[in-house]
Amino acid sequence: MTILSAQNVVLPAASLGPENPLAPLRTQREVHHVENIAELPADLRANIEYGGLHSPLPCLNQDGYDRTLVETSLPALVLENDNVRATVLPTLGGRLYSLVHHGTELLYRNPVFQPANLALRNAWFAGGVEWNVGSTGHWTGTCAPMHAARVEGPDGTPVLRLWELERTRNLVTQLDFWLPDDSEFLYVGVRLQNPSDADVPAYWWSNIAVPQSPDRRVLVPADEAWQFGYGSRLDLVDVTTDLTYPMRHPRAIDYFFEPLPDEPAWIASVDGQGVGLVQASTERLRGRKLFVWGQGDGGKRWQEWLAPGMAGDGYAEIQAGLARTQMEHLRLPASTSWSWLEAYGCLSMDAGDAHSQDWTTARVAGAAMLSPLLGNLAGREREWLQVVDAAPVERLAMGSGWGALELKRTGWAVSAGTPFSEDTLTERELAWLPLLDGQLPAEGDVPDGTLVAWRELLEAAEDNWLVWYHRGVARHYDGDVDGAVEAWQQSGDNAWALRNLGVVTGELDYYERAVALQPRLVPLVVEAVAAALDTDVPRAERMLAAAPDDPRVQLLRVRHALETGNPAKAHELLAAGIQLATVREGANPLTDYWLAAEEALGTQRPVPPQYRFGMGEN
Repeated sequence: MTILSAQNVVLPAASLGPENPLAPLRTQREVHHVENIAELPADLRANIEYGGLHSPLPCLNQDGYDRTLVETSLPALVLENDNVRATVLPTLGGRLYSLVHHGTELLYRNPVFQPANLALRNAWFAGGVEWNVGSTGHWTGTCAPMHAARVEGPDGTPVLRLWELERTRNLVTQLDFWLPDDSEFLYVGVRLQNPSDADVPAYWWSNIAVPQSPDRRVLVPADEAWQFGYGSRLDLVDVTTDLTYPMRHPRAIDYFFEPLPDEPAWIASVDGQGVGLVQASTERLRGRKLFVWGQGDGGKRWQEWLAPGMAGDGYAEIQAGLARTQMEHLRLPASTSWSWLEAYGCLSMDAGDAHSQDWTTARVAGAAMLSPLLGNLAGREREWLQVVDAAPVERLAMGSGWGALELKRTGWAVSAGTPFSEDTLTERELAWLPLLDGQLPAEGDVPDGTLVAWRELLEAAEDNWLVWYHRGVARHYDGDVDGAVEAWQQSGDNAWALRNLGVVTGELDYYERAVALQPRLVPLVVEAVAAALDTDVPRAERMLAAAPDDPRVQLLRVRHALETGNPAKAHELLAAGIQLATVREGANPLTDYWLAAEEALGTQRPVPPQYRFGMGEN
């Protein structure tokens, strides 16, 4: 008998901390930039050139986390029968945290919750199955709550439904976790609803963390793959034996498998005995991917960083997406929904076949063992679609009120299965309601993330400093830089408008005035000092002298020492230890500064292991 219950997962966890109030006028540097796009097939090139996201607005960045782990109880929703136990974290993007089959964990389950700087809004954590919607990268909701409820399933068993408004694209995202009574597989029905009257760029990847070991192999129905490394080239290569063993890769790398025509879509990771996790889906979800951190110092350091106390050989990721690669977006038409069904469970096959040196033998044998599942998926999808619009019968968790607020502005018709009721509105969303009547009271002194889709209402609203501030952000988002500057100048002497003027104009006076008004706001101080170090070191020194104690500030002190000809001081600061919680994937300032100090001093002391985040390192 299938049971759905609310429980808790207790594990060491870092605090997410507060959101960064500074408007994210641009996205963080995206590592998935394709340098050789002109060489690619026309359809692939067109999808890559379409729909890129230049800012995570209206969402604010999540960079207030730390690395202090405290035993914490996280809300969890558990769906289980006699064969499978699935644990979902509704407050953390609906992450499928654990999938246990007859007592054996199939996923890589992180022993801690430790955010790191890998997502569109910065904070991301490793492990389980993450659902990525919206744009290239880890989605804006990956460390945010979703609505959750029980729905009556097509077979009478409970379905766990999660849903939320993906705010950068205004897509209603729905996840239905369904575990029939006697099933060996967890089914996850996914639906993306575009309720607007305009086409929207669509993106989806299910990001599945699986254990890795020297004998573990990935199987997938493909003979070619698009290889993407940190050299930023996308090249079509043959699927070789070594490619399919995650621990045989020296560096971090992506492989986007080219689907074979007329083959069902699936991917698996099996151990030396031919046993492991398989993910399969109905036709719409065609893309499949392998990502490895690699066996170099940088890749190993990243795994330790993401999972302090990690046992074993770490993890790799197998993924499933709407497009062939993660650089692409597809066009989701107006007033249209896309849906598909995914299946997660255990694959057990002959070890000799699984590890055959003949690749065709291995993948064909895997498909043969999966034929009962693959042959039944379309029928399961038809069953699930019978309840895709069924109204929830019991609320289990509360997401945000942004969906309810957006419905008040637009009047969009949204499925009864994914309701955004008025009682989900909190003070944060309610503060925007007066704008529907032409006013936005300037209450408080810290602006929220600008609702950039509300620009027309902002332009028509009664003037005050807050309205002018948000007008400027909305104008900048739409590419009207001159209009944005005018609006922020009208906003007056507040740190938020002054900071934005500093970003856009490059004039350091704006930055320094902003810091004088908010001297303890670390992200602002760091941004201002970094800008000043480029052109006006004395000004940077003034701001550094009064800066709060923080690892990000300490890193700027290292840079200042190097740029003012004091490498001994830079080395002293680095040798004392800097734990930069927000170090970005693809960036490696700690190593860069260490090597610069060593070169200036004429010494060759090795880079400390804790500073080796370089993704291209062996």
